[in-house]
Amino acid sequence: MDTAARRAKITAEIAVRTGIDEAMIEHLVYAFYAKVRADELLEPVFSERIKDWEPHLRRMCAFWSSVALMTGVYHGTPMAKHMVLPIDRQHFDRWLNLFEQTALEVCPPAAEEHFVGLARRIAGSLELAITDRLGHSATAN
Repeated sequence: MDTAARRAKITAEIAVRTGIDEAMIEHLVYAFYAKVRADELLEPVFSERIKDWEPHLRRMCAFWSSVALMTGVYHGTPMAKHMVLPIDRQHFDRWLNLFEQTALEVCPPAAEEHFVGLARRIAGSLELAITDRLGHSATAN
């Protein structure tokens, strides 16, 4: 079995187990970012950098497809993108809270559990890297 066939098999298994498909990912992403755009803490971070939301939302759909379904359609560097942002623990807490709320609202239980578990790991990794960067910056000055 080649790589593409293995990937397709894994994607199908996850989809069967969780009920996640591309339509659900799109619904989750668009609903979540509607909340982000209305949030007093997160909105300024995003609006400073994103002028045209549609390409960003499409990229986030590809990201979540790759993460949740293992489709491999996203090709980017999320860590590098986040390392330069003026964000800290409270931003990650708010992001995760909004994501969890949205997943609970728009996904069936198995999908919600899958998405939230992934989101917690992603937020934790990014927060750790940024905290480490800030700690090094603080001690370097």
